[in-house]
This record gives sequence, structure tokens and C-alpha cells, in this order.
Amino acid sequence: MDAEYRNFREFYPAYLAEHSERATRRLHFFGTLLVIVVVAATVATKNPRWLLLAPVLGYGLAWIGHFVFERNRPATFRHPLYSVAGDFVMFKDMLIGRLPW
Repeated sequence: MDAEYRNFREFYPAYLAEHSERATRRLHFFGTLLVIVVVAATVATKNPRWLLLAPVLGYGLAWIGHFVFERNRPATFRHPLYSVAGDFVMFKDMLIGRLPW
């Protein structure tokens, strides 16, 4: 995935290829879900300190998937913005059944 991408549409298929293991996708899903919960907790409590947990939970679970199951380097290191977008699109695709669990 060291290629340059002109847009997210070009990036997303390569992103999915780096998430071929179900365990990795599941860890990403739950990491993204926890990020959403943390943001909701931040809004509900009006306490921005909750946001400190977001990268730890989101990236922590995702990186476990990459290092343990995929044995590849997370896209976050090369394409951080597209990678975060990919996490949320993959979350949505799993939620609606477009991607298998």
C-alpha cells in the first residue's frame, strides 16, 4: 500500500486488502465503536478528557489486528487521513452486511 492515491475511492480497495483477516476487521469494528462511544461520552458529560481514550482504544485494537493477525504495517502510518476514513467506512460496511464479520 505504498502507492499514492488521488482520492479515497482509489485507496479503499487497497485498505480492504490489508484487512483480509476477519479478526482484524472485528478488532477495527470494535475499536471504531469504542471511539464513537467515547465521543458520545464527551458530548454527554461535556468533559473533553474522554477524548484522550479515543486514539488508545481505536488504534490499540486496530494495531493488534495488524501486528498479530495480518502481520502488516497499519495504513495509518502512510495514509493517516484516508486510514481513519477507511475505518469508519469499513465499520459502516460491516454494520450493513456489505463486509463479512
